[in-house]
Amino acid sequence: MTTLVRHITFDCSDAYKLGSFWAEVLEGAISDEDSPGDPEALVSTPGGPTLLFVTVPDEKTVKNRVHFDLQPQDRTRDEEVERVIALGATLVADHRLPDGRGWVTLADIEGNEFCVERSAGERTATA
Repeated sequence: MTTLVRHITFDCSDAYKLGSFWAEVLEGAISDEDSPGDPEALVSTPGGPTLLFVTVPDEKTVKNRVHFDLQPQDRTRDEEVERVIALGATLVADHRLPDGRGWVTLADIEGNEFCVERSAGERTATA
């Protein structure tokens, strides 16, 4: 028998708002069954995991112990960073190197950290 990860779950202060943000970032979709104010929101992502956002009373207080490393498919790392910041993310740390390697650490609209790495094409070009 195999055990599967059914969802990746985020505790948050506004499930629908955070779920909508991540649906846009990952070019996925928030469930038709979810509405603003609901205590949960389910987000499907193309070819990826299903994300579940659950409203909890606790606020985020420390750095994430687990985070996403995003690799853009049809954009460069820098284009993806600009796109995600335009969606509401904030810059936490810039680890880009002069030779093109490195990553950028961002925070989502509730302060959860995640990284944006180089695309596969960028990795191939600098290999």
